[in-house]
Amino acid sequence: MRAFVAVGLVFSAAPALALDLQARASGEARPWRAAVDAGLEWIATGIEIAGVGIIVVGALAATAVFLHGGFTTLGWPAAYRRYRANLGRGILLGLELLVAADIIGTVAVTPSLQNLAVLGLIVLIRTFLSVSLEVEIEGRWPWQRAAAGPAGSEARTGERL
Repeated sequence: MRAFVAVGLVFSAAPALALDLQARASGEARPWRAAVDAGLEWIATGIEIAGVGIIVVGALAATAVFLHGGFTTLGWPAAYRRYRANLGRGILLGLELLVAADIIGTVAVTPSLQNLAVLGLIVLIRTFLSVSLEVEIEGRWPWQRAAAGPAGSEARTGERL
């Protein structure tokens, strides 16, 4: 889904880029564009910080749950399986925010064909990482979720964080 959104943004940004380049060639002064660019840069940076923060907090929380489960209730093998699932969930959520920040920073702020190509590559890599992590957490492909039923992942990984 994320890859389709990125491809759609790439194709829709090309006409916008052409209009922007035409406006620059005609020498139009647009002070509002600088304010919008600065605001979007701040938003993209804030989303990136939130994404990294979620990954760090998710890793710390997963480690605390792992240690608690290993020492007290679950035992180490079950706690380890749960640790991997919880750690993966934190990374997935952080990656989603980082992709959003990349889209905002690349397409909205500086729309050039080179930046759009870099964005496409970044989204492909992060989509691959997200799918890989989801397969690792769930133990099946995302499209097999409906066939397994709603309790499939809970039974495999134990209680959620």
